[in-house]
Amino acid sequence: MSTGHKGNIKTLGFTTLAFFITFVVWFNMAPFMTTLKKQFGLTNDEIALLAVANVTLTIPARVLIGMLVDRFGPRRVFSSLLMILSIPCFTFALSNSFTQLMVSRIFLALIGAGFVIGIRLVSEWFTEKNVGFAEGIYGGWGNFGSAAAAMTLPALAILFGGEDGWRYAIGLTGLISLIYGFLFLRLVKDTPEGVTFKKPKKSGALEVTSYRDLIGLMLMSIPLFGILIFQSFRLWDLNFISFNIMLILILSLVALFFYNLSKIWNVNKDHLKEGVPEKEKYSFKQVAILNFAYFCTFGSELAVVSMLPQFFEETFALGVAQAGIIAGSFAFMNLMSRPSGGWFSDKFGRKKTLMIFLAGLAVGYIGMALIGSSWPIWFAVLVTIGCSFFVQAGEGAVYAMVPMIKKPVTGQISGMVGAYGNIGAVVFLTIFTMVSPAVFFIIIGLTAVVCFFCIFFLDEPQTATAKEKIKKARTKDAVSF
Repeated sequence: MSTGHKGNIKTLGFTTLAFFITFVVWFNMAPFMTTLKKQFGLTNDEIALLAVANVTLTIPARVLIGMLVDRFGPRRVFSSLLMILSIPCFTFALSNSFTQLMVSRIFLALIGAGFVIGIRLVSEWFTEKNVGFAEGIYGGWGNFGSAAAAMTLPALAILFGGEDGWRYAIGLTGLISLIYGFLFLRLVKDTPEGVTFKKPKKSGALEVTSYRDLIGLMLMSIPLFGILIFQSFRLWDLNFISFNIMLILILSLVALFFYNLSKIWNVNKDHLKEGVPEKEKYSFKQVAILNFAYFCTFGSELAVVSMLPQFFEETFALGVAQAGIIAGSFAFMNLMSRPSGGWFSDKFGRKKTLMIFLAGLAVGYIGMALIGSSWPIWFAVLVTIGCSFFVQAGEGAVYAMVPMIKKPVTGQISGMVGAYGNIGAVVFLTIFTMVSPAVFFIIIGLTAVVCFFCIFFLDEPQTATAKEKIKKARTKDAVSF
């Protein structure tokens, strides 16, 4: 891990802690759902709305934050995110009505975009030999913030005592976020000494290098807006907004979609017309396939973590606490699985590694579909843990490849890939409401099979070392000639 720039381990530690804090804040509501339901007299539909609010704006935020990172640098963007979003965290803790809870949660969804900032920052500090492993540690250990929130916040609420204990616990996470935002600004640099932070020539949309890629980028923007339109419909279906408000939201999103298309065109038209130099070209096909891979991996993880406690509780007639602990093992695997995915990518090739993990993911979910009440519970847990290893290692393999596509736009690529992970979660959870758990697992497994075959069309990234070898070989041939 020491290979690379001086101070890279320290930077990885500070960045991972920042990501960890964002996930603690993002998921600080989950342990108190029952408490909120009792104190505010919330219905099941209102609880569902809070869950929807907590993830909806994360999808566009990841794309937007990716653009800001590439333009202003990760240090300023990450510290700003931590400081600014401590405010809705405080307002959530001080809320006295469902509307206040809802509005606070809508804005707090933005903190879920913190992940994409660190991807760009870590890629600046580590070389191609170990960037996958470093990104895996960042993603896996930072992601553990959600589990840490579930394990520690209820105990803190009891420690504070009284019916407002949950308010103090959640307020404390906001205070930690605020303080660490200032510390991050002072402690971290965008790049190592002597390395220039490369920015895209234009901001506002991802730069592509061919007209075919331009069409691909426009098409890949459709699900980003489509999922928000779907969520607007869900808000109306759950009676949170009127039909007229839903109509206004949908028309606004359609208008934003066409504005986004015009922005993509304006950012790319001039340099495409002039012609892009060969050394600056990259294939957007790479981004599109990684979008789908993260849709399958991270999307399925979020969806499965949401339904797994109930699944074990009903299948094996367990208590809520027992089912929760067993289900928690799925997320707990992140600590080792995601770094493993990055490490294998660094050592054995990024494309091959991703294919192996997707194959394992597909088999794992088919195995979970077969789990029944007649199984020994230890074996069901073993199958679950095995599946989760491949899911999270696959996430590590995806983000081992993201920084290799084109450095100046790594933030934007990371943002789009991350957004597709959230889209996957919404799609899979929607499917879960319509089918049995067994069919749900089979559908995810089949989706992974389709993704596995898509990886055949993915190009192994040309690292600097590989390019240097090609250059030396050409020089040697020229001298021989």
